[in-house]
Amino acid sequence: FFCLSPTFRSLSVVSRTGYRLFSLASVERVDEIFCSHDEDTKIAERLFSSSLVAVVTASEPNKLKVCHFKKGAEICNYGYPSEILSVKLNRSRLVVCLVDSIYIHNIRDMRLLHSIKNMAPNPSGLCTLSLLSHLAYPVSTECGELQIFDAANQMRRLKLKAHDSPLSALNFSYNGVLLATASEKGTVIRVFCVKNGQRVHEFRRGVKRHVSIGSLNFSTCASFVVVSSNTETVHIFRIDPKAIEQAERRQSIALDVAANACNSSSSDEDDLKGATEPGTGASGGWGMGFLAKAVTSYLPTNVVTDVFTQDRAYATIQLAEAGLRYECVMAKLEKETRLLLACEDGFLYIYSFEDSKGGECKLIRAHDLRTPLHGITEVDIVGNENDENTNSLNVNMTKSMLPAPGTYAGVLKGRPADRMSDSDWCHDLREAVEYPVKVTVPIYDEMQFPPVKPITVE
Repeated sequence: FFCLSPTFRSLSVVSRTGYRLFSLASVERVDEIFCSHDEDTKIAERLFSSSLVAVVTASEPNKLKVCHFKKGAEICNYGYPSEILSVKLNRSRLVVCLVDSIYIHNIRDMRLLHSIKNMAPNPSGLCTLSLLSHLAYPVSTECGELQIFDAANQMRRLKLKAHDSPLSALNFSYNGVLLATASEKGTVIRVFCVKNGQRVHEFRRGVKRHVSIGSLNFSTCASFVVVSSNTETVHIFRIDPKAIEQAERRQSIALDVAANACNSSSSDEDDLKGATEPGTGASGGWGMGFLAKAVTSYLPTNVVTDVFTQDRAYATIQLAEAGLRYECVMAKLEKETRLLLACEDGFLYIYSFEDSKGGECKLIRAHDLRTPLHGITEVDIVGNENDENTNSLNVNMTKSMLPAPGTYAGVLKGRPADRMSDSDWCHDLREAVEYPVKVTVPIYDEMQFPPVKPITVE
C-alpha cells in the first residue's frame, strides 16, 4: 500500500514486510528516511513529518502501536474490540475507526477522550480529520449522510445529506473550511462549507455508473480538488473563491429560516433548550442542535444556483492503465505546482500542472519505490518484540489508557519488564509530537510538517 500526504512532501509505503517513509525533495529526488523490516503492515500513519507513527499490523489487526521511529521505540500500544480500519492524526487528536465505532484520543498522552458507538456499519473505515480537529464520518448505509463532529470539544456539529447514494470518499481542505465528498456511484463530487453545510460546488466527474473513487484531495491552497478512480482519467476541479464567500453568507439565511421554523413548531422546544448549552450557539460559526434539522428540512443541500455548479474538469491526467488504485495530490516542488500520483504498482508518478490554463497534464518523472533506494541509510525498529511483556488494553474496559510494559525506553533504562512511568512514556509522546523549529514558524507549517495519509500496495 502507498500513501501520500495532503500537503504533499511526504510519502509512506506499506507492505507485507513493513513500512517505509520518504520525503519528496524535488522532481528528480525522493529520499528514503526510514525503513522497518517488520511484519505485514496494514496501516502506518505518520504525524506530519514528526517522529510519531501509528502502526497496525495484519497479525494483530485490533492493536494500535504508537511508535517513535527515529528512536526505534514502541511508545505504547492499545487493543480495540474489533479490527482497526483507519487511523487519523493531527497535533492534538488521534482517531481510531472501527466498523461500528470511533475512538478519540488526546495524542500527547493517549488518554481516551470520547468514543462514538453504535454507528451505522462502516466497513471501509471511512472518515477524515481536519487540522482543526473536525471529524467527518458516514452515518447511513442507505444514503450519503454524514456527521461533522468537533473532536476538540467532543461535540456533534452538523449533519448533512451529501448524496443520495452511500459515501465512498470524503476529505477536508487543509485549512478546514471545505469538505469534499463522493458517493459510491462516483459520478458527482460535491464541496460543502464546513461552517454551515451549504454547498459550494458540484462537479461532474463522468457519466459512468458505480465508478470506484480511489482518492479525493484538496490542494494545500484549497483552490483545487483532485480525484482519481478506477478509470483511466484523473480529474482536477477548480474552486471559485467567490463561491466559498457566498456559501458562508448563506449561513445568516439559514439561521433566519431555523428561527422561524423553531417558532412555528412546538416540537423544536427541546432542541431550543439544548441550544443554550455552552459551545452550541451559532456565534461560534456552527449551527445549533435544532439548526441542522431546520436547514436540512427547509434548505436541502441540492438547492443551489447554477452559478455554483461547474461541470467540466479544469485539468486532467490520462493514465496508461485503468483499474489500478492511485493516491493523487497536488504539491509545490521546486516552486512549481506538480501532481503526484502514488500507484499500487509501486511507482510514484509526477505530472506537470499549469495553474493558469489547466488542460492535460504531462508526465515528467516516475520513481520506482518497490525496493530500497541506493545510498540511503535505513533504520530498523528495534523496540520490544516480546509478546510476554506486551499487554494490550481493551478500550471498553478502561477509561484511562495506560502504556504497555517493556517498552523501548524502559529497556534503555534497564527495566525491560517494568512498566514505564507516566512521565517516561508521555515524555516520549510529547517529544515525537513536538517539532524542532523556531517559535516563529506556524504550528501547521505545510512545508515543514506535511501529514502522511496511507493507501495500500500489493
